[in-house]
Amino acid sequence: MTNTPAQTRLLRVLIADDLSQVRQDLHLLLQLSGELEIAGEAANGREAVALTAALQPDVVLMDLEMPVLDGYEAARRIKAQYPACRVVALSIHNYPAAWERAQQAGMDGFIAKGASLNLILETIKERKA
Repeated sequence: MTNTPAQTRLLRVLIADDLSQVRQDLHLLLQLSGELEIAGEAANGREAVALTAALQPDVVLMDLEMPVLDGYEAARRIKAQYPACRVVALSIHNYPAAWERAQQAGMDGFIAKGASLNLILETIKERKA
């Protein structure tokens, strides 16, 4: 039996975080999982919006606090232009108000920095019902 493209296509993820070490660590972990393809990396919200347009990822893993354009506004712009693209918040601020604000910006999920790889993968791959 041969695999069809739909069976072998991995979700494409754009990582957006202003800290290069965080981007590098996430890139390595997610790539090593073998479950995702890393489409690219952005160092600020403006880059995340531009790279979403250029690379058409399935999911943007978005830090909330970044220079130039924060993750909330970047998510609003991405969701307005590319509603099918999932945007998942990634933040050190693991409290209800941050998640509520992320939801108001149109984000589809929320992950606290330091979460397990399994939780990160589950959240990235999660589909809304």
